[in-house]
This record gives sequence, structure tokens and C-alpha cells, in this order.
Amino acid sequence: MKLRKLRVCLAVVFSLLLTLLFLDFTGTLHAWFSWLASIQLVPAILASNLIIVIALLFLTLLFGRIYCSVICPLGVFQDSVCWINKKTKKYPYHYRKPLTWLRIVFLVVMVAGLILAVPAVYTILDPYSTFGQMASNLFAPVYKWINNLFASIAAHYNSYAFYHVDVWVKVGASFVVAVVFLVGLYFVNRKWGRIYCNTVCPVGTFLGLFSNFSIFKPVIDTDKCVNCTVCEKKCKASCINSKEHAIDYSRCVVCMDCLENCTHDAIHFVATNPFKKSAPAAKATSDDVQKGRRTFLTVLGLSLAGAAKAQTQNATEGLSKIDGGIATLLPKQAPHREKRIVPPGAESLKHLSSKCTACGLCIASCKNNVLRPSSDLSHFMQPEMSFEKGYCRPECHECSVVCPADAIKPITIEEKSSIQIGHAVWNKDLCVVLNDNVDCGNCATHCPNGAIVMVPLEPGVRNSLKIPTVDEARCIGCGTCEYVCPARPISAIHVEGHDVHKLI
Repeated sequence: MKLRKLRVCLAVVFSLLLTLLFLDFTGTLHAWFSWLASIQLVPAILASNLIIVIALLFLTLLFGRIYCSVICPLGVFQDSVCWINKKTKKYPYHYRKPLTWLRIVFLVVMVAGLILAVPAVYTILDPYSTFGQMASNLFAPVYKWINNLFASIAAHYNSYAFYHVDVWVKVGASFVVAVVFLVGLYFVNRKWGRIYCNTVCPVGTFLGLFSNFSIFKPVIDTDKCVNCTVCEKKCKASCINSKEHAIDYSRCVVCMDCLENCTHDAIHFVATNPFKKSAPAAKATSDDVQKGRRTFLTVLGLSLAGAAKAQTQNATEGLSKIDGGIATLLPKQAPHREKRIVPPGAESLKHLSSKCTACGLCIASCKNNVLRPSSDLSHFMQPEMSFEKGYCRPECHECSVVCPADAIKPITIEEKSSIQIGHAVWNKDLCVVLNDNVDCGNCATHCPNGAIVMVPLEPGVRNSLKIPTVDEARCIGCGTCEYVCPARPISAIHVEGHDVHKLI
């Protein structure tokens, strides 16, 4: 079936490119394909991107829940598990009655979470965020290990085609959550197919309200059907009732497996009257089939053309390369901060918390090892900044480029250097100048804004040791001073975040 092959090809391309966004530590792909994250439904809603939301609803009214089988990365992941399952079990599924009440409960919880700005709700229930957490916490480290293996081989032959990158678990809690999601979804999917999409996922339930009225849909021709039940047993959405020749379109994810598996050519993807009750058992003529195929291809082609046009705007802005930073002798530990630090473009702690879905794309794209998921339950797995392994370089604004939910608003490199996200605080008890009686000045030397000045410890005394003083009005909170400070294990100077960012 050509339509199914097209659907599978598009799903593989969309899912592969979106996954690479979480894996690509160079930032090369983000300028070209970050729009794939922006067309996910929940981030589009949080970003108030009405064009994307309306386009997805229009696509659903035309073809049903094609979003769930082509655009949603978690849906494509589950299809992959189903494909593996098909190799081990010939007929693994059967029709199940919908748990409508449970679907409504999850949808209401999701809507309430969006309205009340409770990030924990959409962090757990948004399928895109769930996939992002698995990709950034589990797939990305494996990808980096493979890269480091190639880097070692290349170095043996005096080649610099690859370079080593740090591989580390940023926060243990987020790693555990990702493992639970991956293992849980895998085993649930193997046994019950896409029951998550049709029972738990609020995005699937929401789109299901519209897919009931879709124009193009799979239809069973009762004249040709011999009740062999193959379509029902191979329907991973468990939405085909072969006895009654009925398809629950609110749960159908338009995978088109039924079209391919029907040996009697009794199921076709055709245009129907969405308000006619007898539509599921309508007869499909060859003209209907051809018309449905042409329309399907045309609309998908126009959608892809529009997406390609949108990404060219992102491609015009180049991404800067960065060096490996400054080596440390001993690993640093994060200091205690009164206020957490969030990236430039987030505007405020409240704005980030209310918009962020904790997908982890900004964390995965941070080339400076500054962003990591929070372990605080009030903003669990949302990004925050810390400077043990790097600092927020002035030439990098990657996190603002890739954020699909507008939690981190797009900013230019010029704007970034004037956004104050926090200020540096000096702790004299940890400073090597006072503890070791030596000259230092690393913090003042490397401060890009000249916000740190070394002053005599003993004014008026010749050759007096000098200690740092911070001009908070000029400090932007980039963390350079904290990162280069030689004090171990905690830096003698650290950054405190601001509730609301401001321009200086």
C-alpha cells in the first residue's frame, strides 16, 4: 500500500531528525530542523502559536490522527516497538472498548495544568516531553560514547574529524524518570499496543475529538469483508471491531496497517461524510480511493513545503563554534544558591516555569555544559544553570533558538550580552587569596563585562594582596568567574539568579 509506505517514510524522517536534535552536541542541525519541535502540539499551545495549532487541527479534520503516527516522536517510537512485537507475535492485538472516562480525566487534568500553569502536569503527560526526556537522558549519552570511540580511533591516525566530549549524568532523578518512561512504555506497548496513546495521552484524546469528524479515513467495505479478523488482530490501536465492521476513529492513529494487511481489499482510505453514522460501513469505489490518495499526498506536500519555508529563516543565522574551555584539576561542586539561574531569554523564573514542558531540548543543545534539569519538585526537570563544567559564553544563544514552547524567547547574541540573569557573589572564606596568601585575580581577568575589579586587601599598603569586588550593576550572571575560580570543591565566587531578568 503506497499510502502506508509514505506514512512510514515520513514518520521515520520526522522522528529521526527530531531525535538528532537531542543528540547533536555541535548545534549544526538546530538551525535547520528546530521547527520540528515547534510543530508539536503542547509546545505550540504554550507558545501561543495559533498558526501551528490551527494547522494541526485542520490536518486532523482532514485525515484523522495523522499527527500521532507521523509527527509525534513518542508515537513513532511506539510504532517501532509494535514493529518488533510483530516479528515475535503474529496476531498480538484485539479490539478493546474505549476507556472514555479515563481518557477524559487525563485530558481534564492536562487542560487544568495548562490553565493553572502547573508544569509538573505537562512534564509528565506531554508525549513530546516524555520522548525528549528519554532522548536527552538516555539516547544522547550513548551517542556521545560512540562519538568518543570514533574520536579515539581518529586520534590514533592523527585525524581531527571527531573530538571528545564529556559524558555525564546531569541529574540522577531525571535519568531515573527517563528509564522508567522507556521501560514502562516498551513493555506496555509490547502487550497492549498503543494503549498509552488511546488511554493516557491527553494529546491523543484531544485530537480524537476532531478525528471523529475527519473527512478522509479508513473505511470497511462490507461487501468485500469476509470477517477474517486479521485487521482487528493487527490493529495496534485496538480500535477495529471486525464483527460490527466498525472503526473507532477517535482512537485510530491512521497507521494504515489495516489497509496493508487486508488480503481481500476490503479496507480503503477514502473521503466520507463525517456526519453520517453509516460512514464506517460505506462502500469505497476505485475513484474514491484515487481521490483520497491524491488529496492526502497534496495536503502533505503543501504542509512539508510550508515547514521547509519556515526553517530557512532559522538557517540564515549561523552557529558559532566554541573551544573546550579551561581545564580543572579537581571536579567542582555546585554551591548553594538562594535563587536558581535560568537562561537569557527566559525573562523570569515565573515565565519559564509556566511555559516549559521540560522536554530537555535546550539542555541537550547547550554546548557549554551549563544547563541541566532541575531536581526541585516545584520545577522538576526544567532547565537551570550551573557552572561547574562551563560558563554561558557570550557567542552562544542556542537554547533560545531551539525552545519550542517560548519558555526561552529567541534573542540575538547582541541582546544576550546586555541581559542580566543574576549577579556574582564573593565568599571570602573560600578565596585562595586569603586562604593561601597568593595573588589570583582569575575572576576579574576573565569577566567579559568588567564587572569584577581587584582592590587591595590592605588599602595604602604597598604590594598588598588584592581581592575581588563585584559591581552588580554591570554583572550579567554569565558564570565565567565561578567557572574559572581555582577554589575547590566550591568556587569562592558564585552567581545568584534573579527572579526577573533585566537589561543593563
